[in-house]
Amino acid sequence: MTKPGLLLLVLVLAACESPPPPLAAEAPPPPGLARGIDMPRDARDVSLELKGSQLDFVARYYRDPASHWPPLTAEEAKSVSSAGMSLVSVWESHSHRPDYFNYATGYYDALQAYRQAWTAGQPPGSAIYFAVDFNAQPADMEGVDHYFRGVYDGLRAAAGPGPGYRLGVYGSGAVCDYLKRMHLAQYAWLSNSTAWSGYDSFDDWDIRQSGRSPTLSFDQDSNEARGEYGSFRVANQYSSL
Repeated sequence: MTKPGLLLLVLVLAACESPPPPLAAEAPPPPGLARGIDMPRDARDVSLELKGSQLDFVARYYRDPASHWPPLTAEEAKSVSSAGMSLVSVWESHSHRPDYFNYATGYYDALQAYRQAWTAGQPPGSAIYFAVDFNAQPADMEGVDHYFRGVYDGLRAAAGPGPGYRLGVYGSGAVCDYLKRMHLAQYAWLSNSTAWSGYDSFDDWDIRQSGRSPTLSFDQDSNEARGEYGSFRVANQYSSL
């Protein structure tokens, strides 16, 4: 066999012995961005996957007591914190309905969210995001405005003279832009609903949601965050994921 033929045979055999290429993984976020997910269930239910995920944060929900979805608890918050990840909290209740948004419901939701955050051990000075989970149009902004004024007043009333929680919004680019410009929200979490108003033009986000992460088997959405985005960890971390 000639040398060229022998070389070709060696290359073929080496290729056969090589391990298969790894499965496609998510591209890492650009420098300076944190990587996280939001999920509707208790993070401890998927602890093994989360341990190897290299996520920076997990976003979890506070909810109406009648909801069948589990809210963030102190035990879950301790586990996530002990595993080296931060938490982001968001209140969601009937947030897909435009007629839900008014001052009174904002005030009530703020009291409920504050109580659950305090029970979960969320430290003052971190943020609670409140969801506006529909494609709000200009005619809807008055109700959204009144709702967030109610949330602001409710959080202040619940905190009393002590330090309270900062206020964030989850929603469309149009909603996030409006509430930030009106100084009714300190943080903006841009929804992954790309067809909603203002998605392409809003760039002042603190967290930006994207689609489901293909590297995780459970129900979740991936997110990226930049700067200081209102996250937290809890003290007294007795247990871990």
